[in-house]
Amino acid sequence: MKEELMEILACPLCKGDLILNTQSKEGNEVIKGTLYCKKCNEYYPIDEGIPNMLPPHLRE
Repeated sequence: MKEELMEILACPLCKGDLILNTQSKEGNEVIKGTLYCKKCNEYYPIDEGIPNMLPPHLRE
């Protein structure tokens, strides 16, 4: 996931701002980490550069 996407990404539940927590990256590409919504207190995982923006009850 490119860091520039943070400008347009929003929480799928409340449309609030997300906070990026990076665990590993290559250049400006986040490979592993999470997106956190302070309003909902929900985390959305980033794995292999792909953010999983599904609401928590729809994830496996």
